[in-house]
Amino acid sequence: MNPLFGTSILSWIPPMWTAESGLYAIQQTAKYGFDLLEILLPPSMEFDAATVKKQLKNNNIQAVCSLNLPKEAHIPFYPGKAKQLIKTALDKTAQLETNYLGGVLHSGIGVFTGKQRTKEEEDILCEVWDDVAGYAAPLGITIGIEPINRYESYVCTSAEEVLTFIKRVGAPNLALHLDTFHMNIEENNFYDPVVAAGSKLRHVHMTESDRGMLGEGTVCWEDLFRALHEIDFNGNLVLENFSNTIPGMAEAVSLWRPSQYGASDLAVGSLAFMKKMAK
Repeated sequence: MNPLFGTSILSWIPPMWTAESGLYAIQQTAKYGFDLLEILLPPSMEFDAATVKKQLKNNNIQAVCSLNLPKEAHIPFYPGKAKQLIKTALDKTAQLETNYLGGVLHSGIGVFTGKQRTKEEEDILCEVWDDVAGYAAPLGITIGIEPINRYESYVCTSAEEVLTFIKRVGAPNLALHLDTFHMNIEENNFYDPVVAAGSKLRHVHMTESDRGMLGEGTVCWEDLFRALHEIDFNGNLVLENFSNTIPGMAEAVSLWRPSQYGASDLAVGSLAFMKKMAK
């Protein structure tokens, strides 16, 4: 097991990239000793990849990209818009010369029909994934699909669902992107989904049950890391915990109680925890 240790821009700034805040996130990522930064691309795609690429190089930081589909690109309703947005995100990822785009790429967060997912919606989902995976292949990019909890989506809420659709599509560059916050709600345990995914698992959001310091909540980290060791995980372990000491973060990610830790404390403590567990 030889993962890269990263952090999300959400460890430093609210989920809306700007030139100034983005540079700050890059600098903080380097300052606190992470290997890489996960850049959450804005749905507007107002993102100067050439400049960001230089900033990453100047700070000796690698990058991966992510995208959370907005409501207006909810795949079952707007497959064409979703394809276009994901392909634009893939272009930005390629311009950064990185090889991974992950995130909530199955549905618009917060969009519901009031019913369970239908067979027709599954067909639309797989057709979109097949199309964008074909677009990503010559760019050398792997697409990671992140299941999220039932309160944010009805389309993909478990690792098993994502793996089933990946198998159906059959594209070798589709992968699983897990998040321990969502796993803590939706999975029976932290061991089985990781082992079931095996080499299809490329990216893990490391998040405590209360979005705070790793190791101080209810996530069963021992089971998670036991599974990661078993599959010889060599992907990305990316910190995604939040602090409302960052202006605008409380409103953006629903942090309605004061955070126990500031962003820098969370970075230091959580990175040390990840490295300890990885050993």
